Amino acid sequence: MKEKLLDLLICPACLPAENRLTARIDEERRNDILTGRLACPACGRQYPIEDGIAALSVAPSDAAGNKYETPPVVSSYLWSHYGDCMADEKASDAYARWAKLMPPHAGLALDAGCAVGRFAFEMTAKCDFAVGLDTSRAFIREARHLMQQRRATIALKEEGYLTRRAQLALPGAWDSARVEFLVADALHLPFAADTIASFASLNLLDKVPLPLKHLREMNRVTRRQGAAFLLSDPYSWSEDAAREEDWLGGQRSGPYTQKGRDHIRRLLEGKGRILQPAWACEEEGHVWWTLRTHANHYESIRSCYIRARR
Repeated sequence: MKEKLLDLLICPACLPAENRLTARIDEERRNDILTGRLACPACGRQYPIEDGIAALSVAPSDAAGNKYETPPVVSSYLWSHYGDCMADEKASDAYARWAKLMPPHAGLALDAGCAVGRFAFEMTAKCDFAVGLDTSRAFIREARHLMQQRRATIALKEEGYLTRRAQLALPGAWDSARVEFLVADALHLPFAADTIASFASLNLLDKVPLPLKHLREMNRVTRRQGAAFLLSDPYSWSEDAAREEDWLGGQRSGPYTQKGRDHIRRLLEGKGRILQPAWACEEEGHVWWTLRTHANHYESIRSCYIRARR
């Protein structure tokens, strides 16, 4: 973890109190903390830094039961994020299109649910510093590997146990010195209020157990003035991810029976005074993005976006 983040992090377990974390650094190389520990003086909770990865999740990770920790899923997401960089004719340009929607700005950009990091890398050309966070340690490990090595060999599943190797090299415009990746939870963000200049939530809202809490956390950490927000989601509501009563669209009964994007727009614009100050929704549209399972199986997903400012 880059040492420059130490002044930005708070204890996510203490929210809504915002208690700064203190660091014990055991091993460091060129301002990159390799091993150590972050501690909260208020609650006593400690967050380890191992292999350069700071683990700031409140809940313990279940690597054994989490599909996002498995090599085939990591490989699939690497292709989804970077397939166009590898000149794969079947890849989508979704992440490049999402990045174009975010205006250049000073300050910090945050990509919640960053997976293997593409959007955060894109933002290094548009802001002072970008942070990607995800609950999957495997995703964050791959993103940090790309940050450090600038290239990777990806084993893409062809059929059964057959794989082929694809080579990825990051574009020179993406600045490794201006990005970092953390294991953290989008429902308990380890950042103080009014600190984030731009916030991205891409294909995450329908995957968290409490979608409204995710929006509240976004609203808490973003600047009260001069902030940008990009949300894009397929609204694939599922009771595997969240209870129906917690969905923000598609309910059979309750306050969110209409389409999710319509409800999100109203919430951003101030309905119920849940997200304050209110946001101005500037643009809506959709992006098609693609996931590759193996050589004969691809998923094309329509992700509907809202870009907002305040």
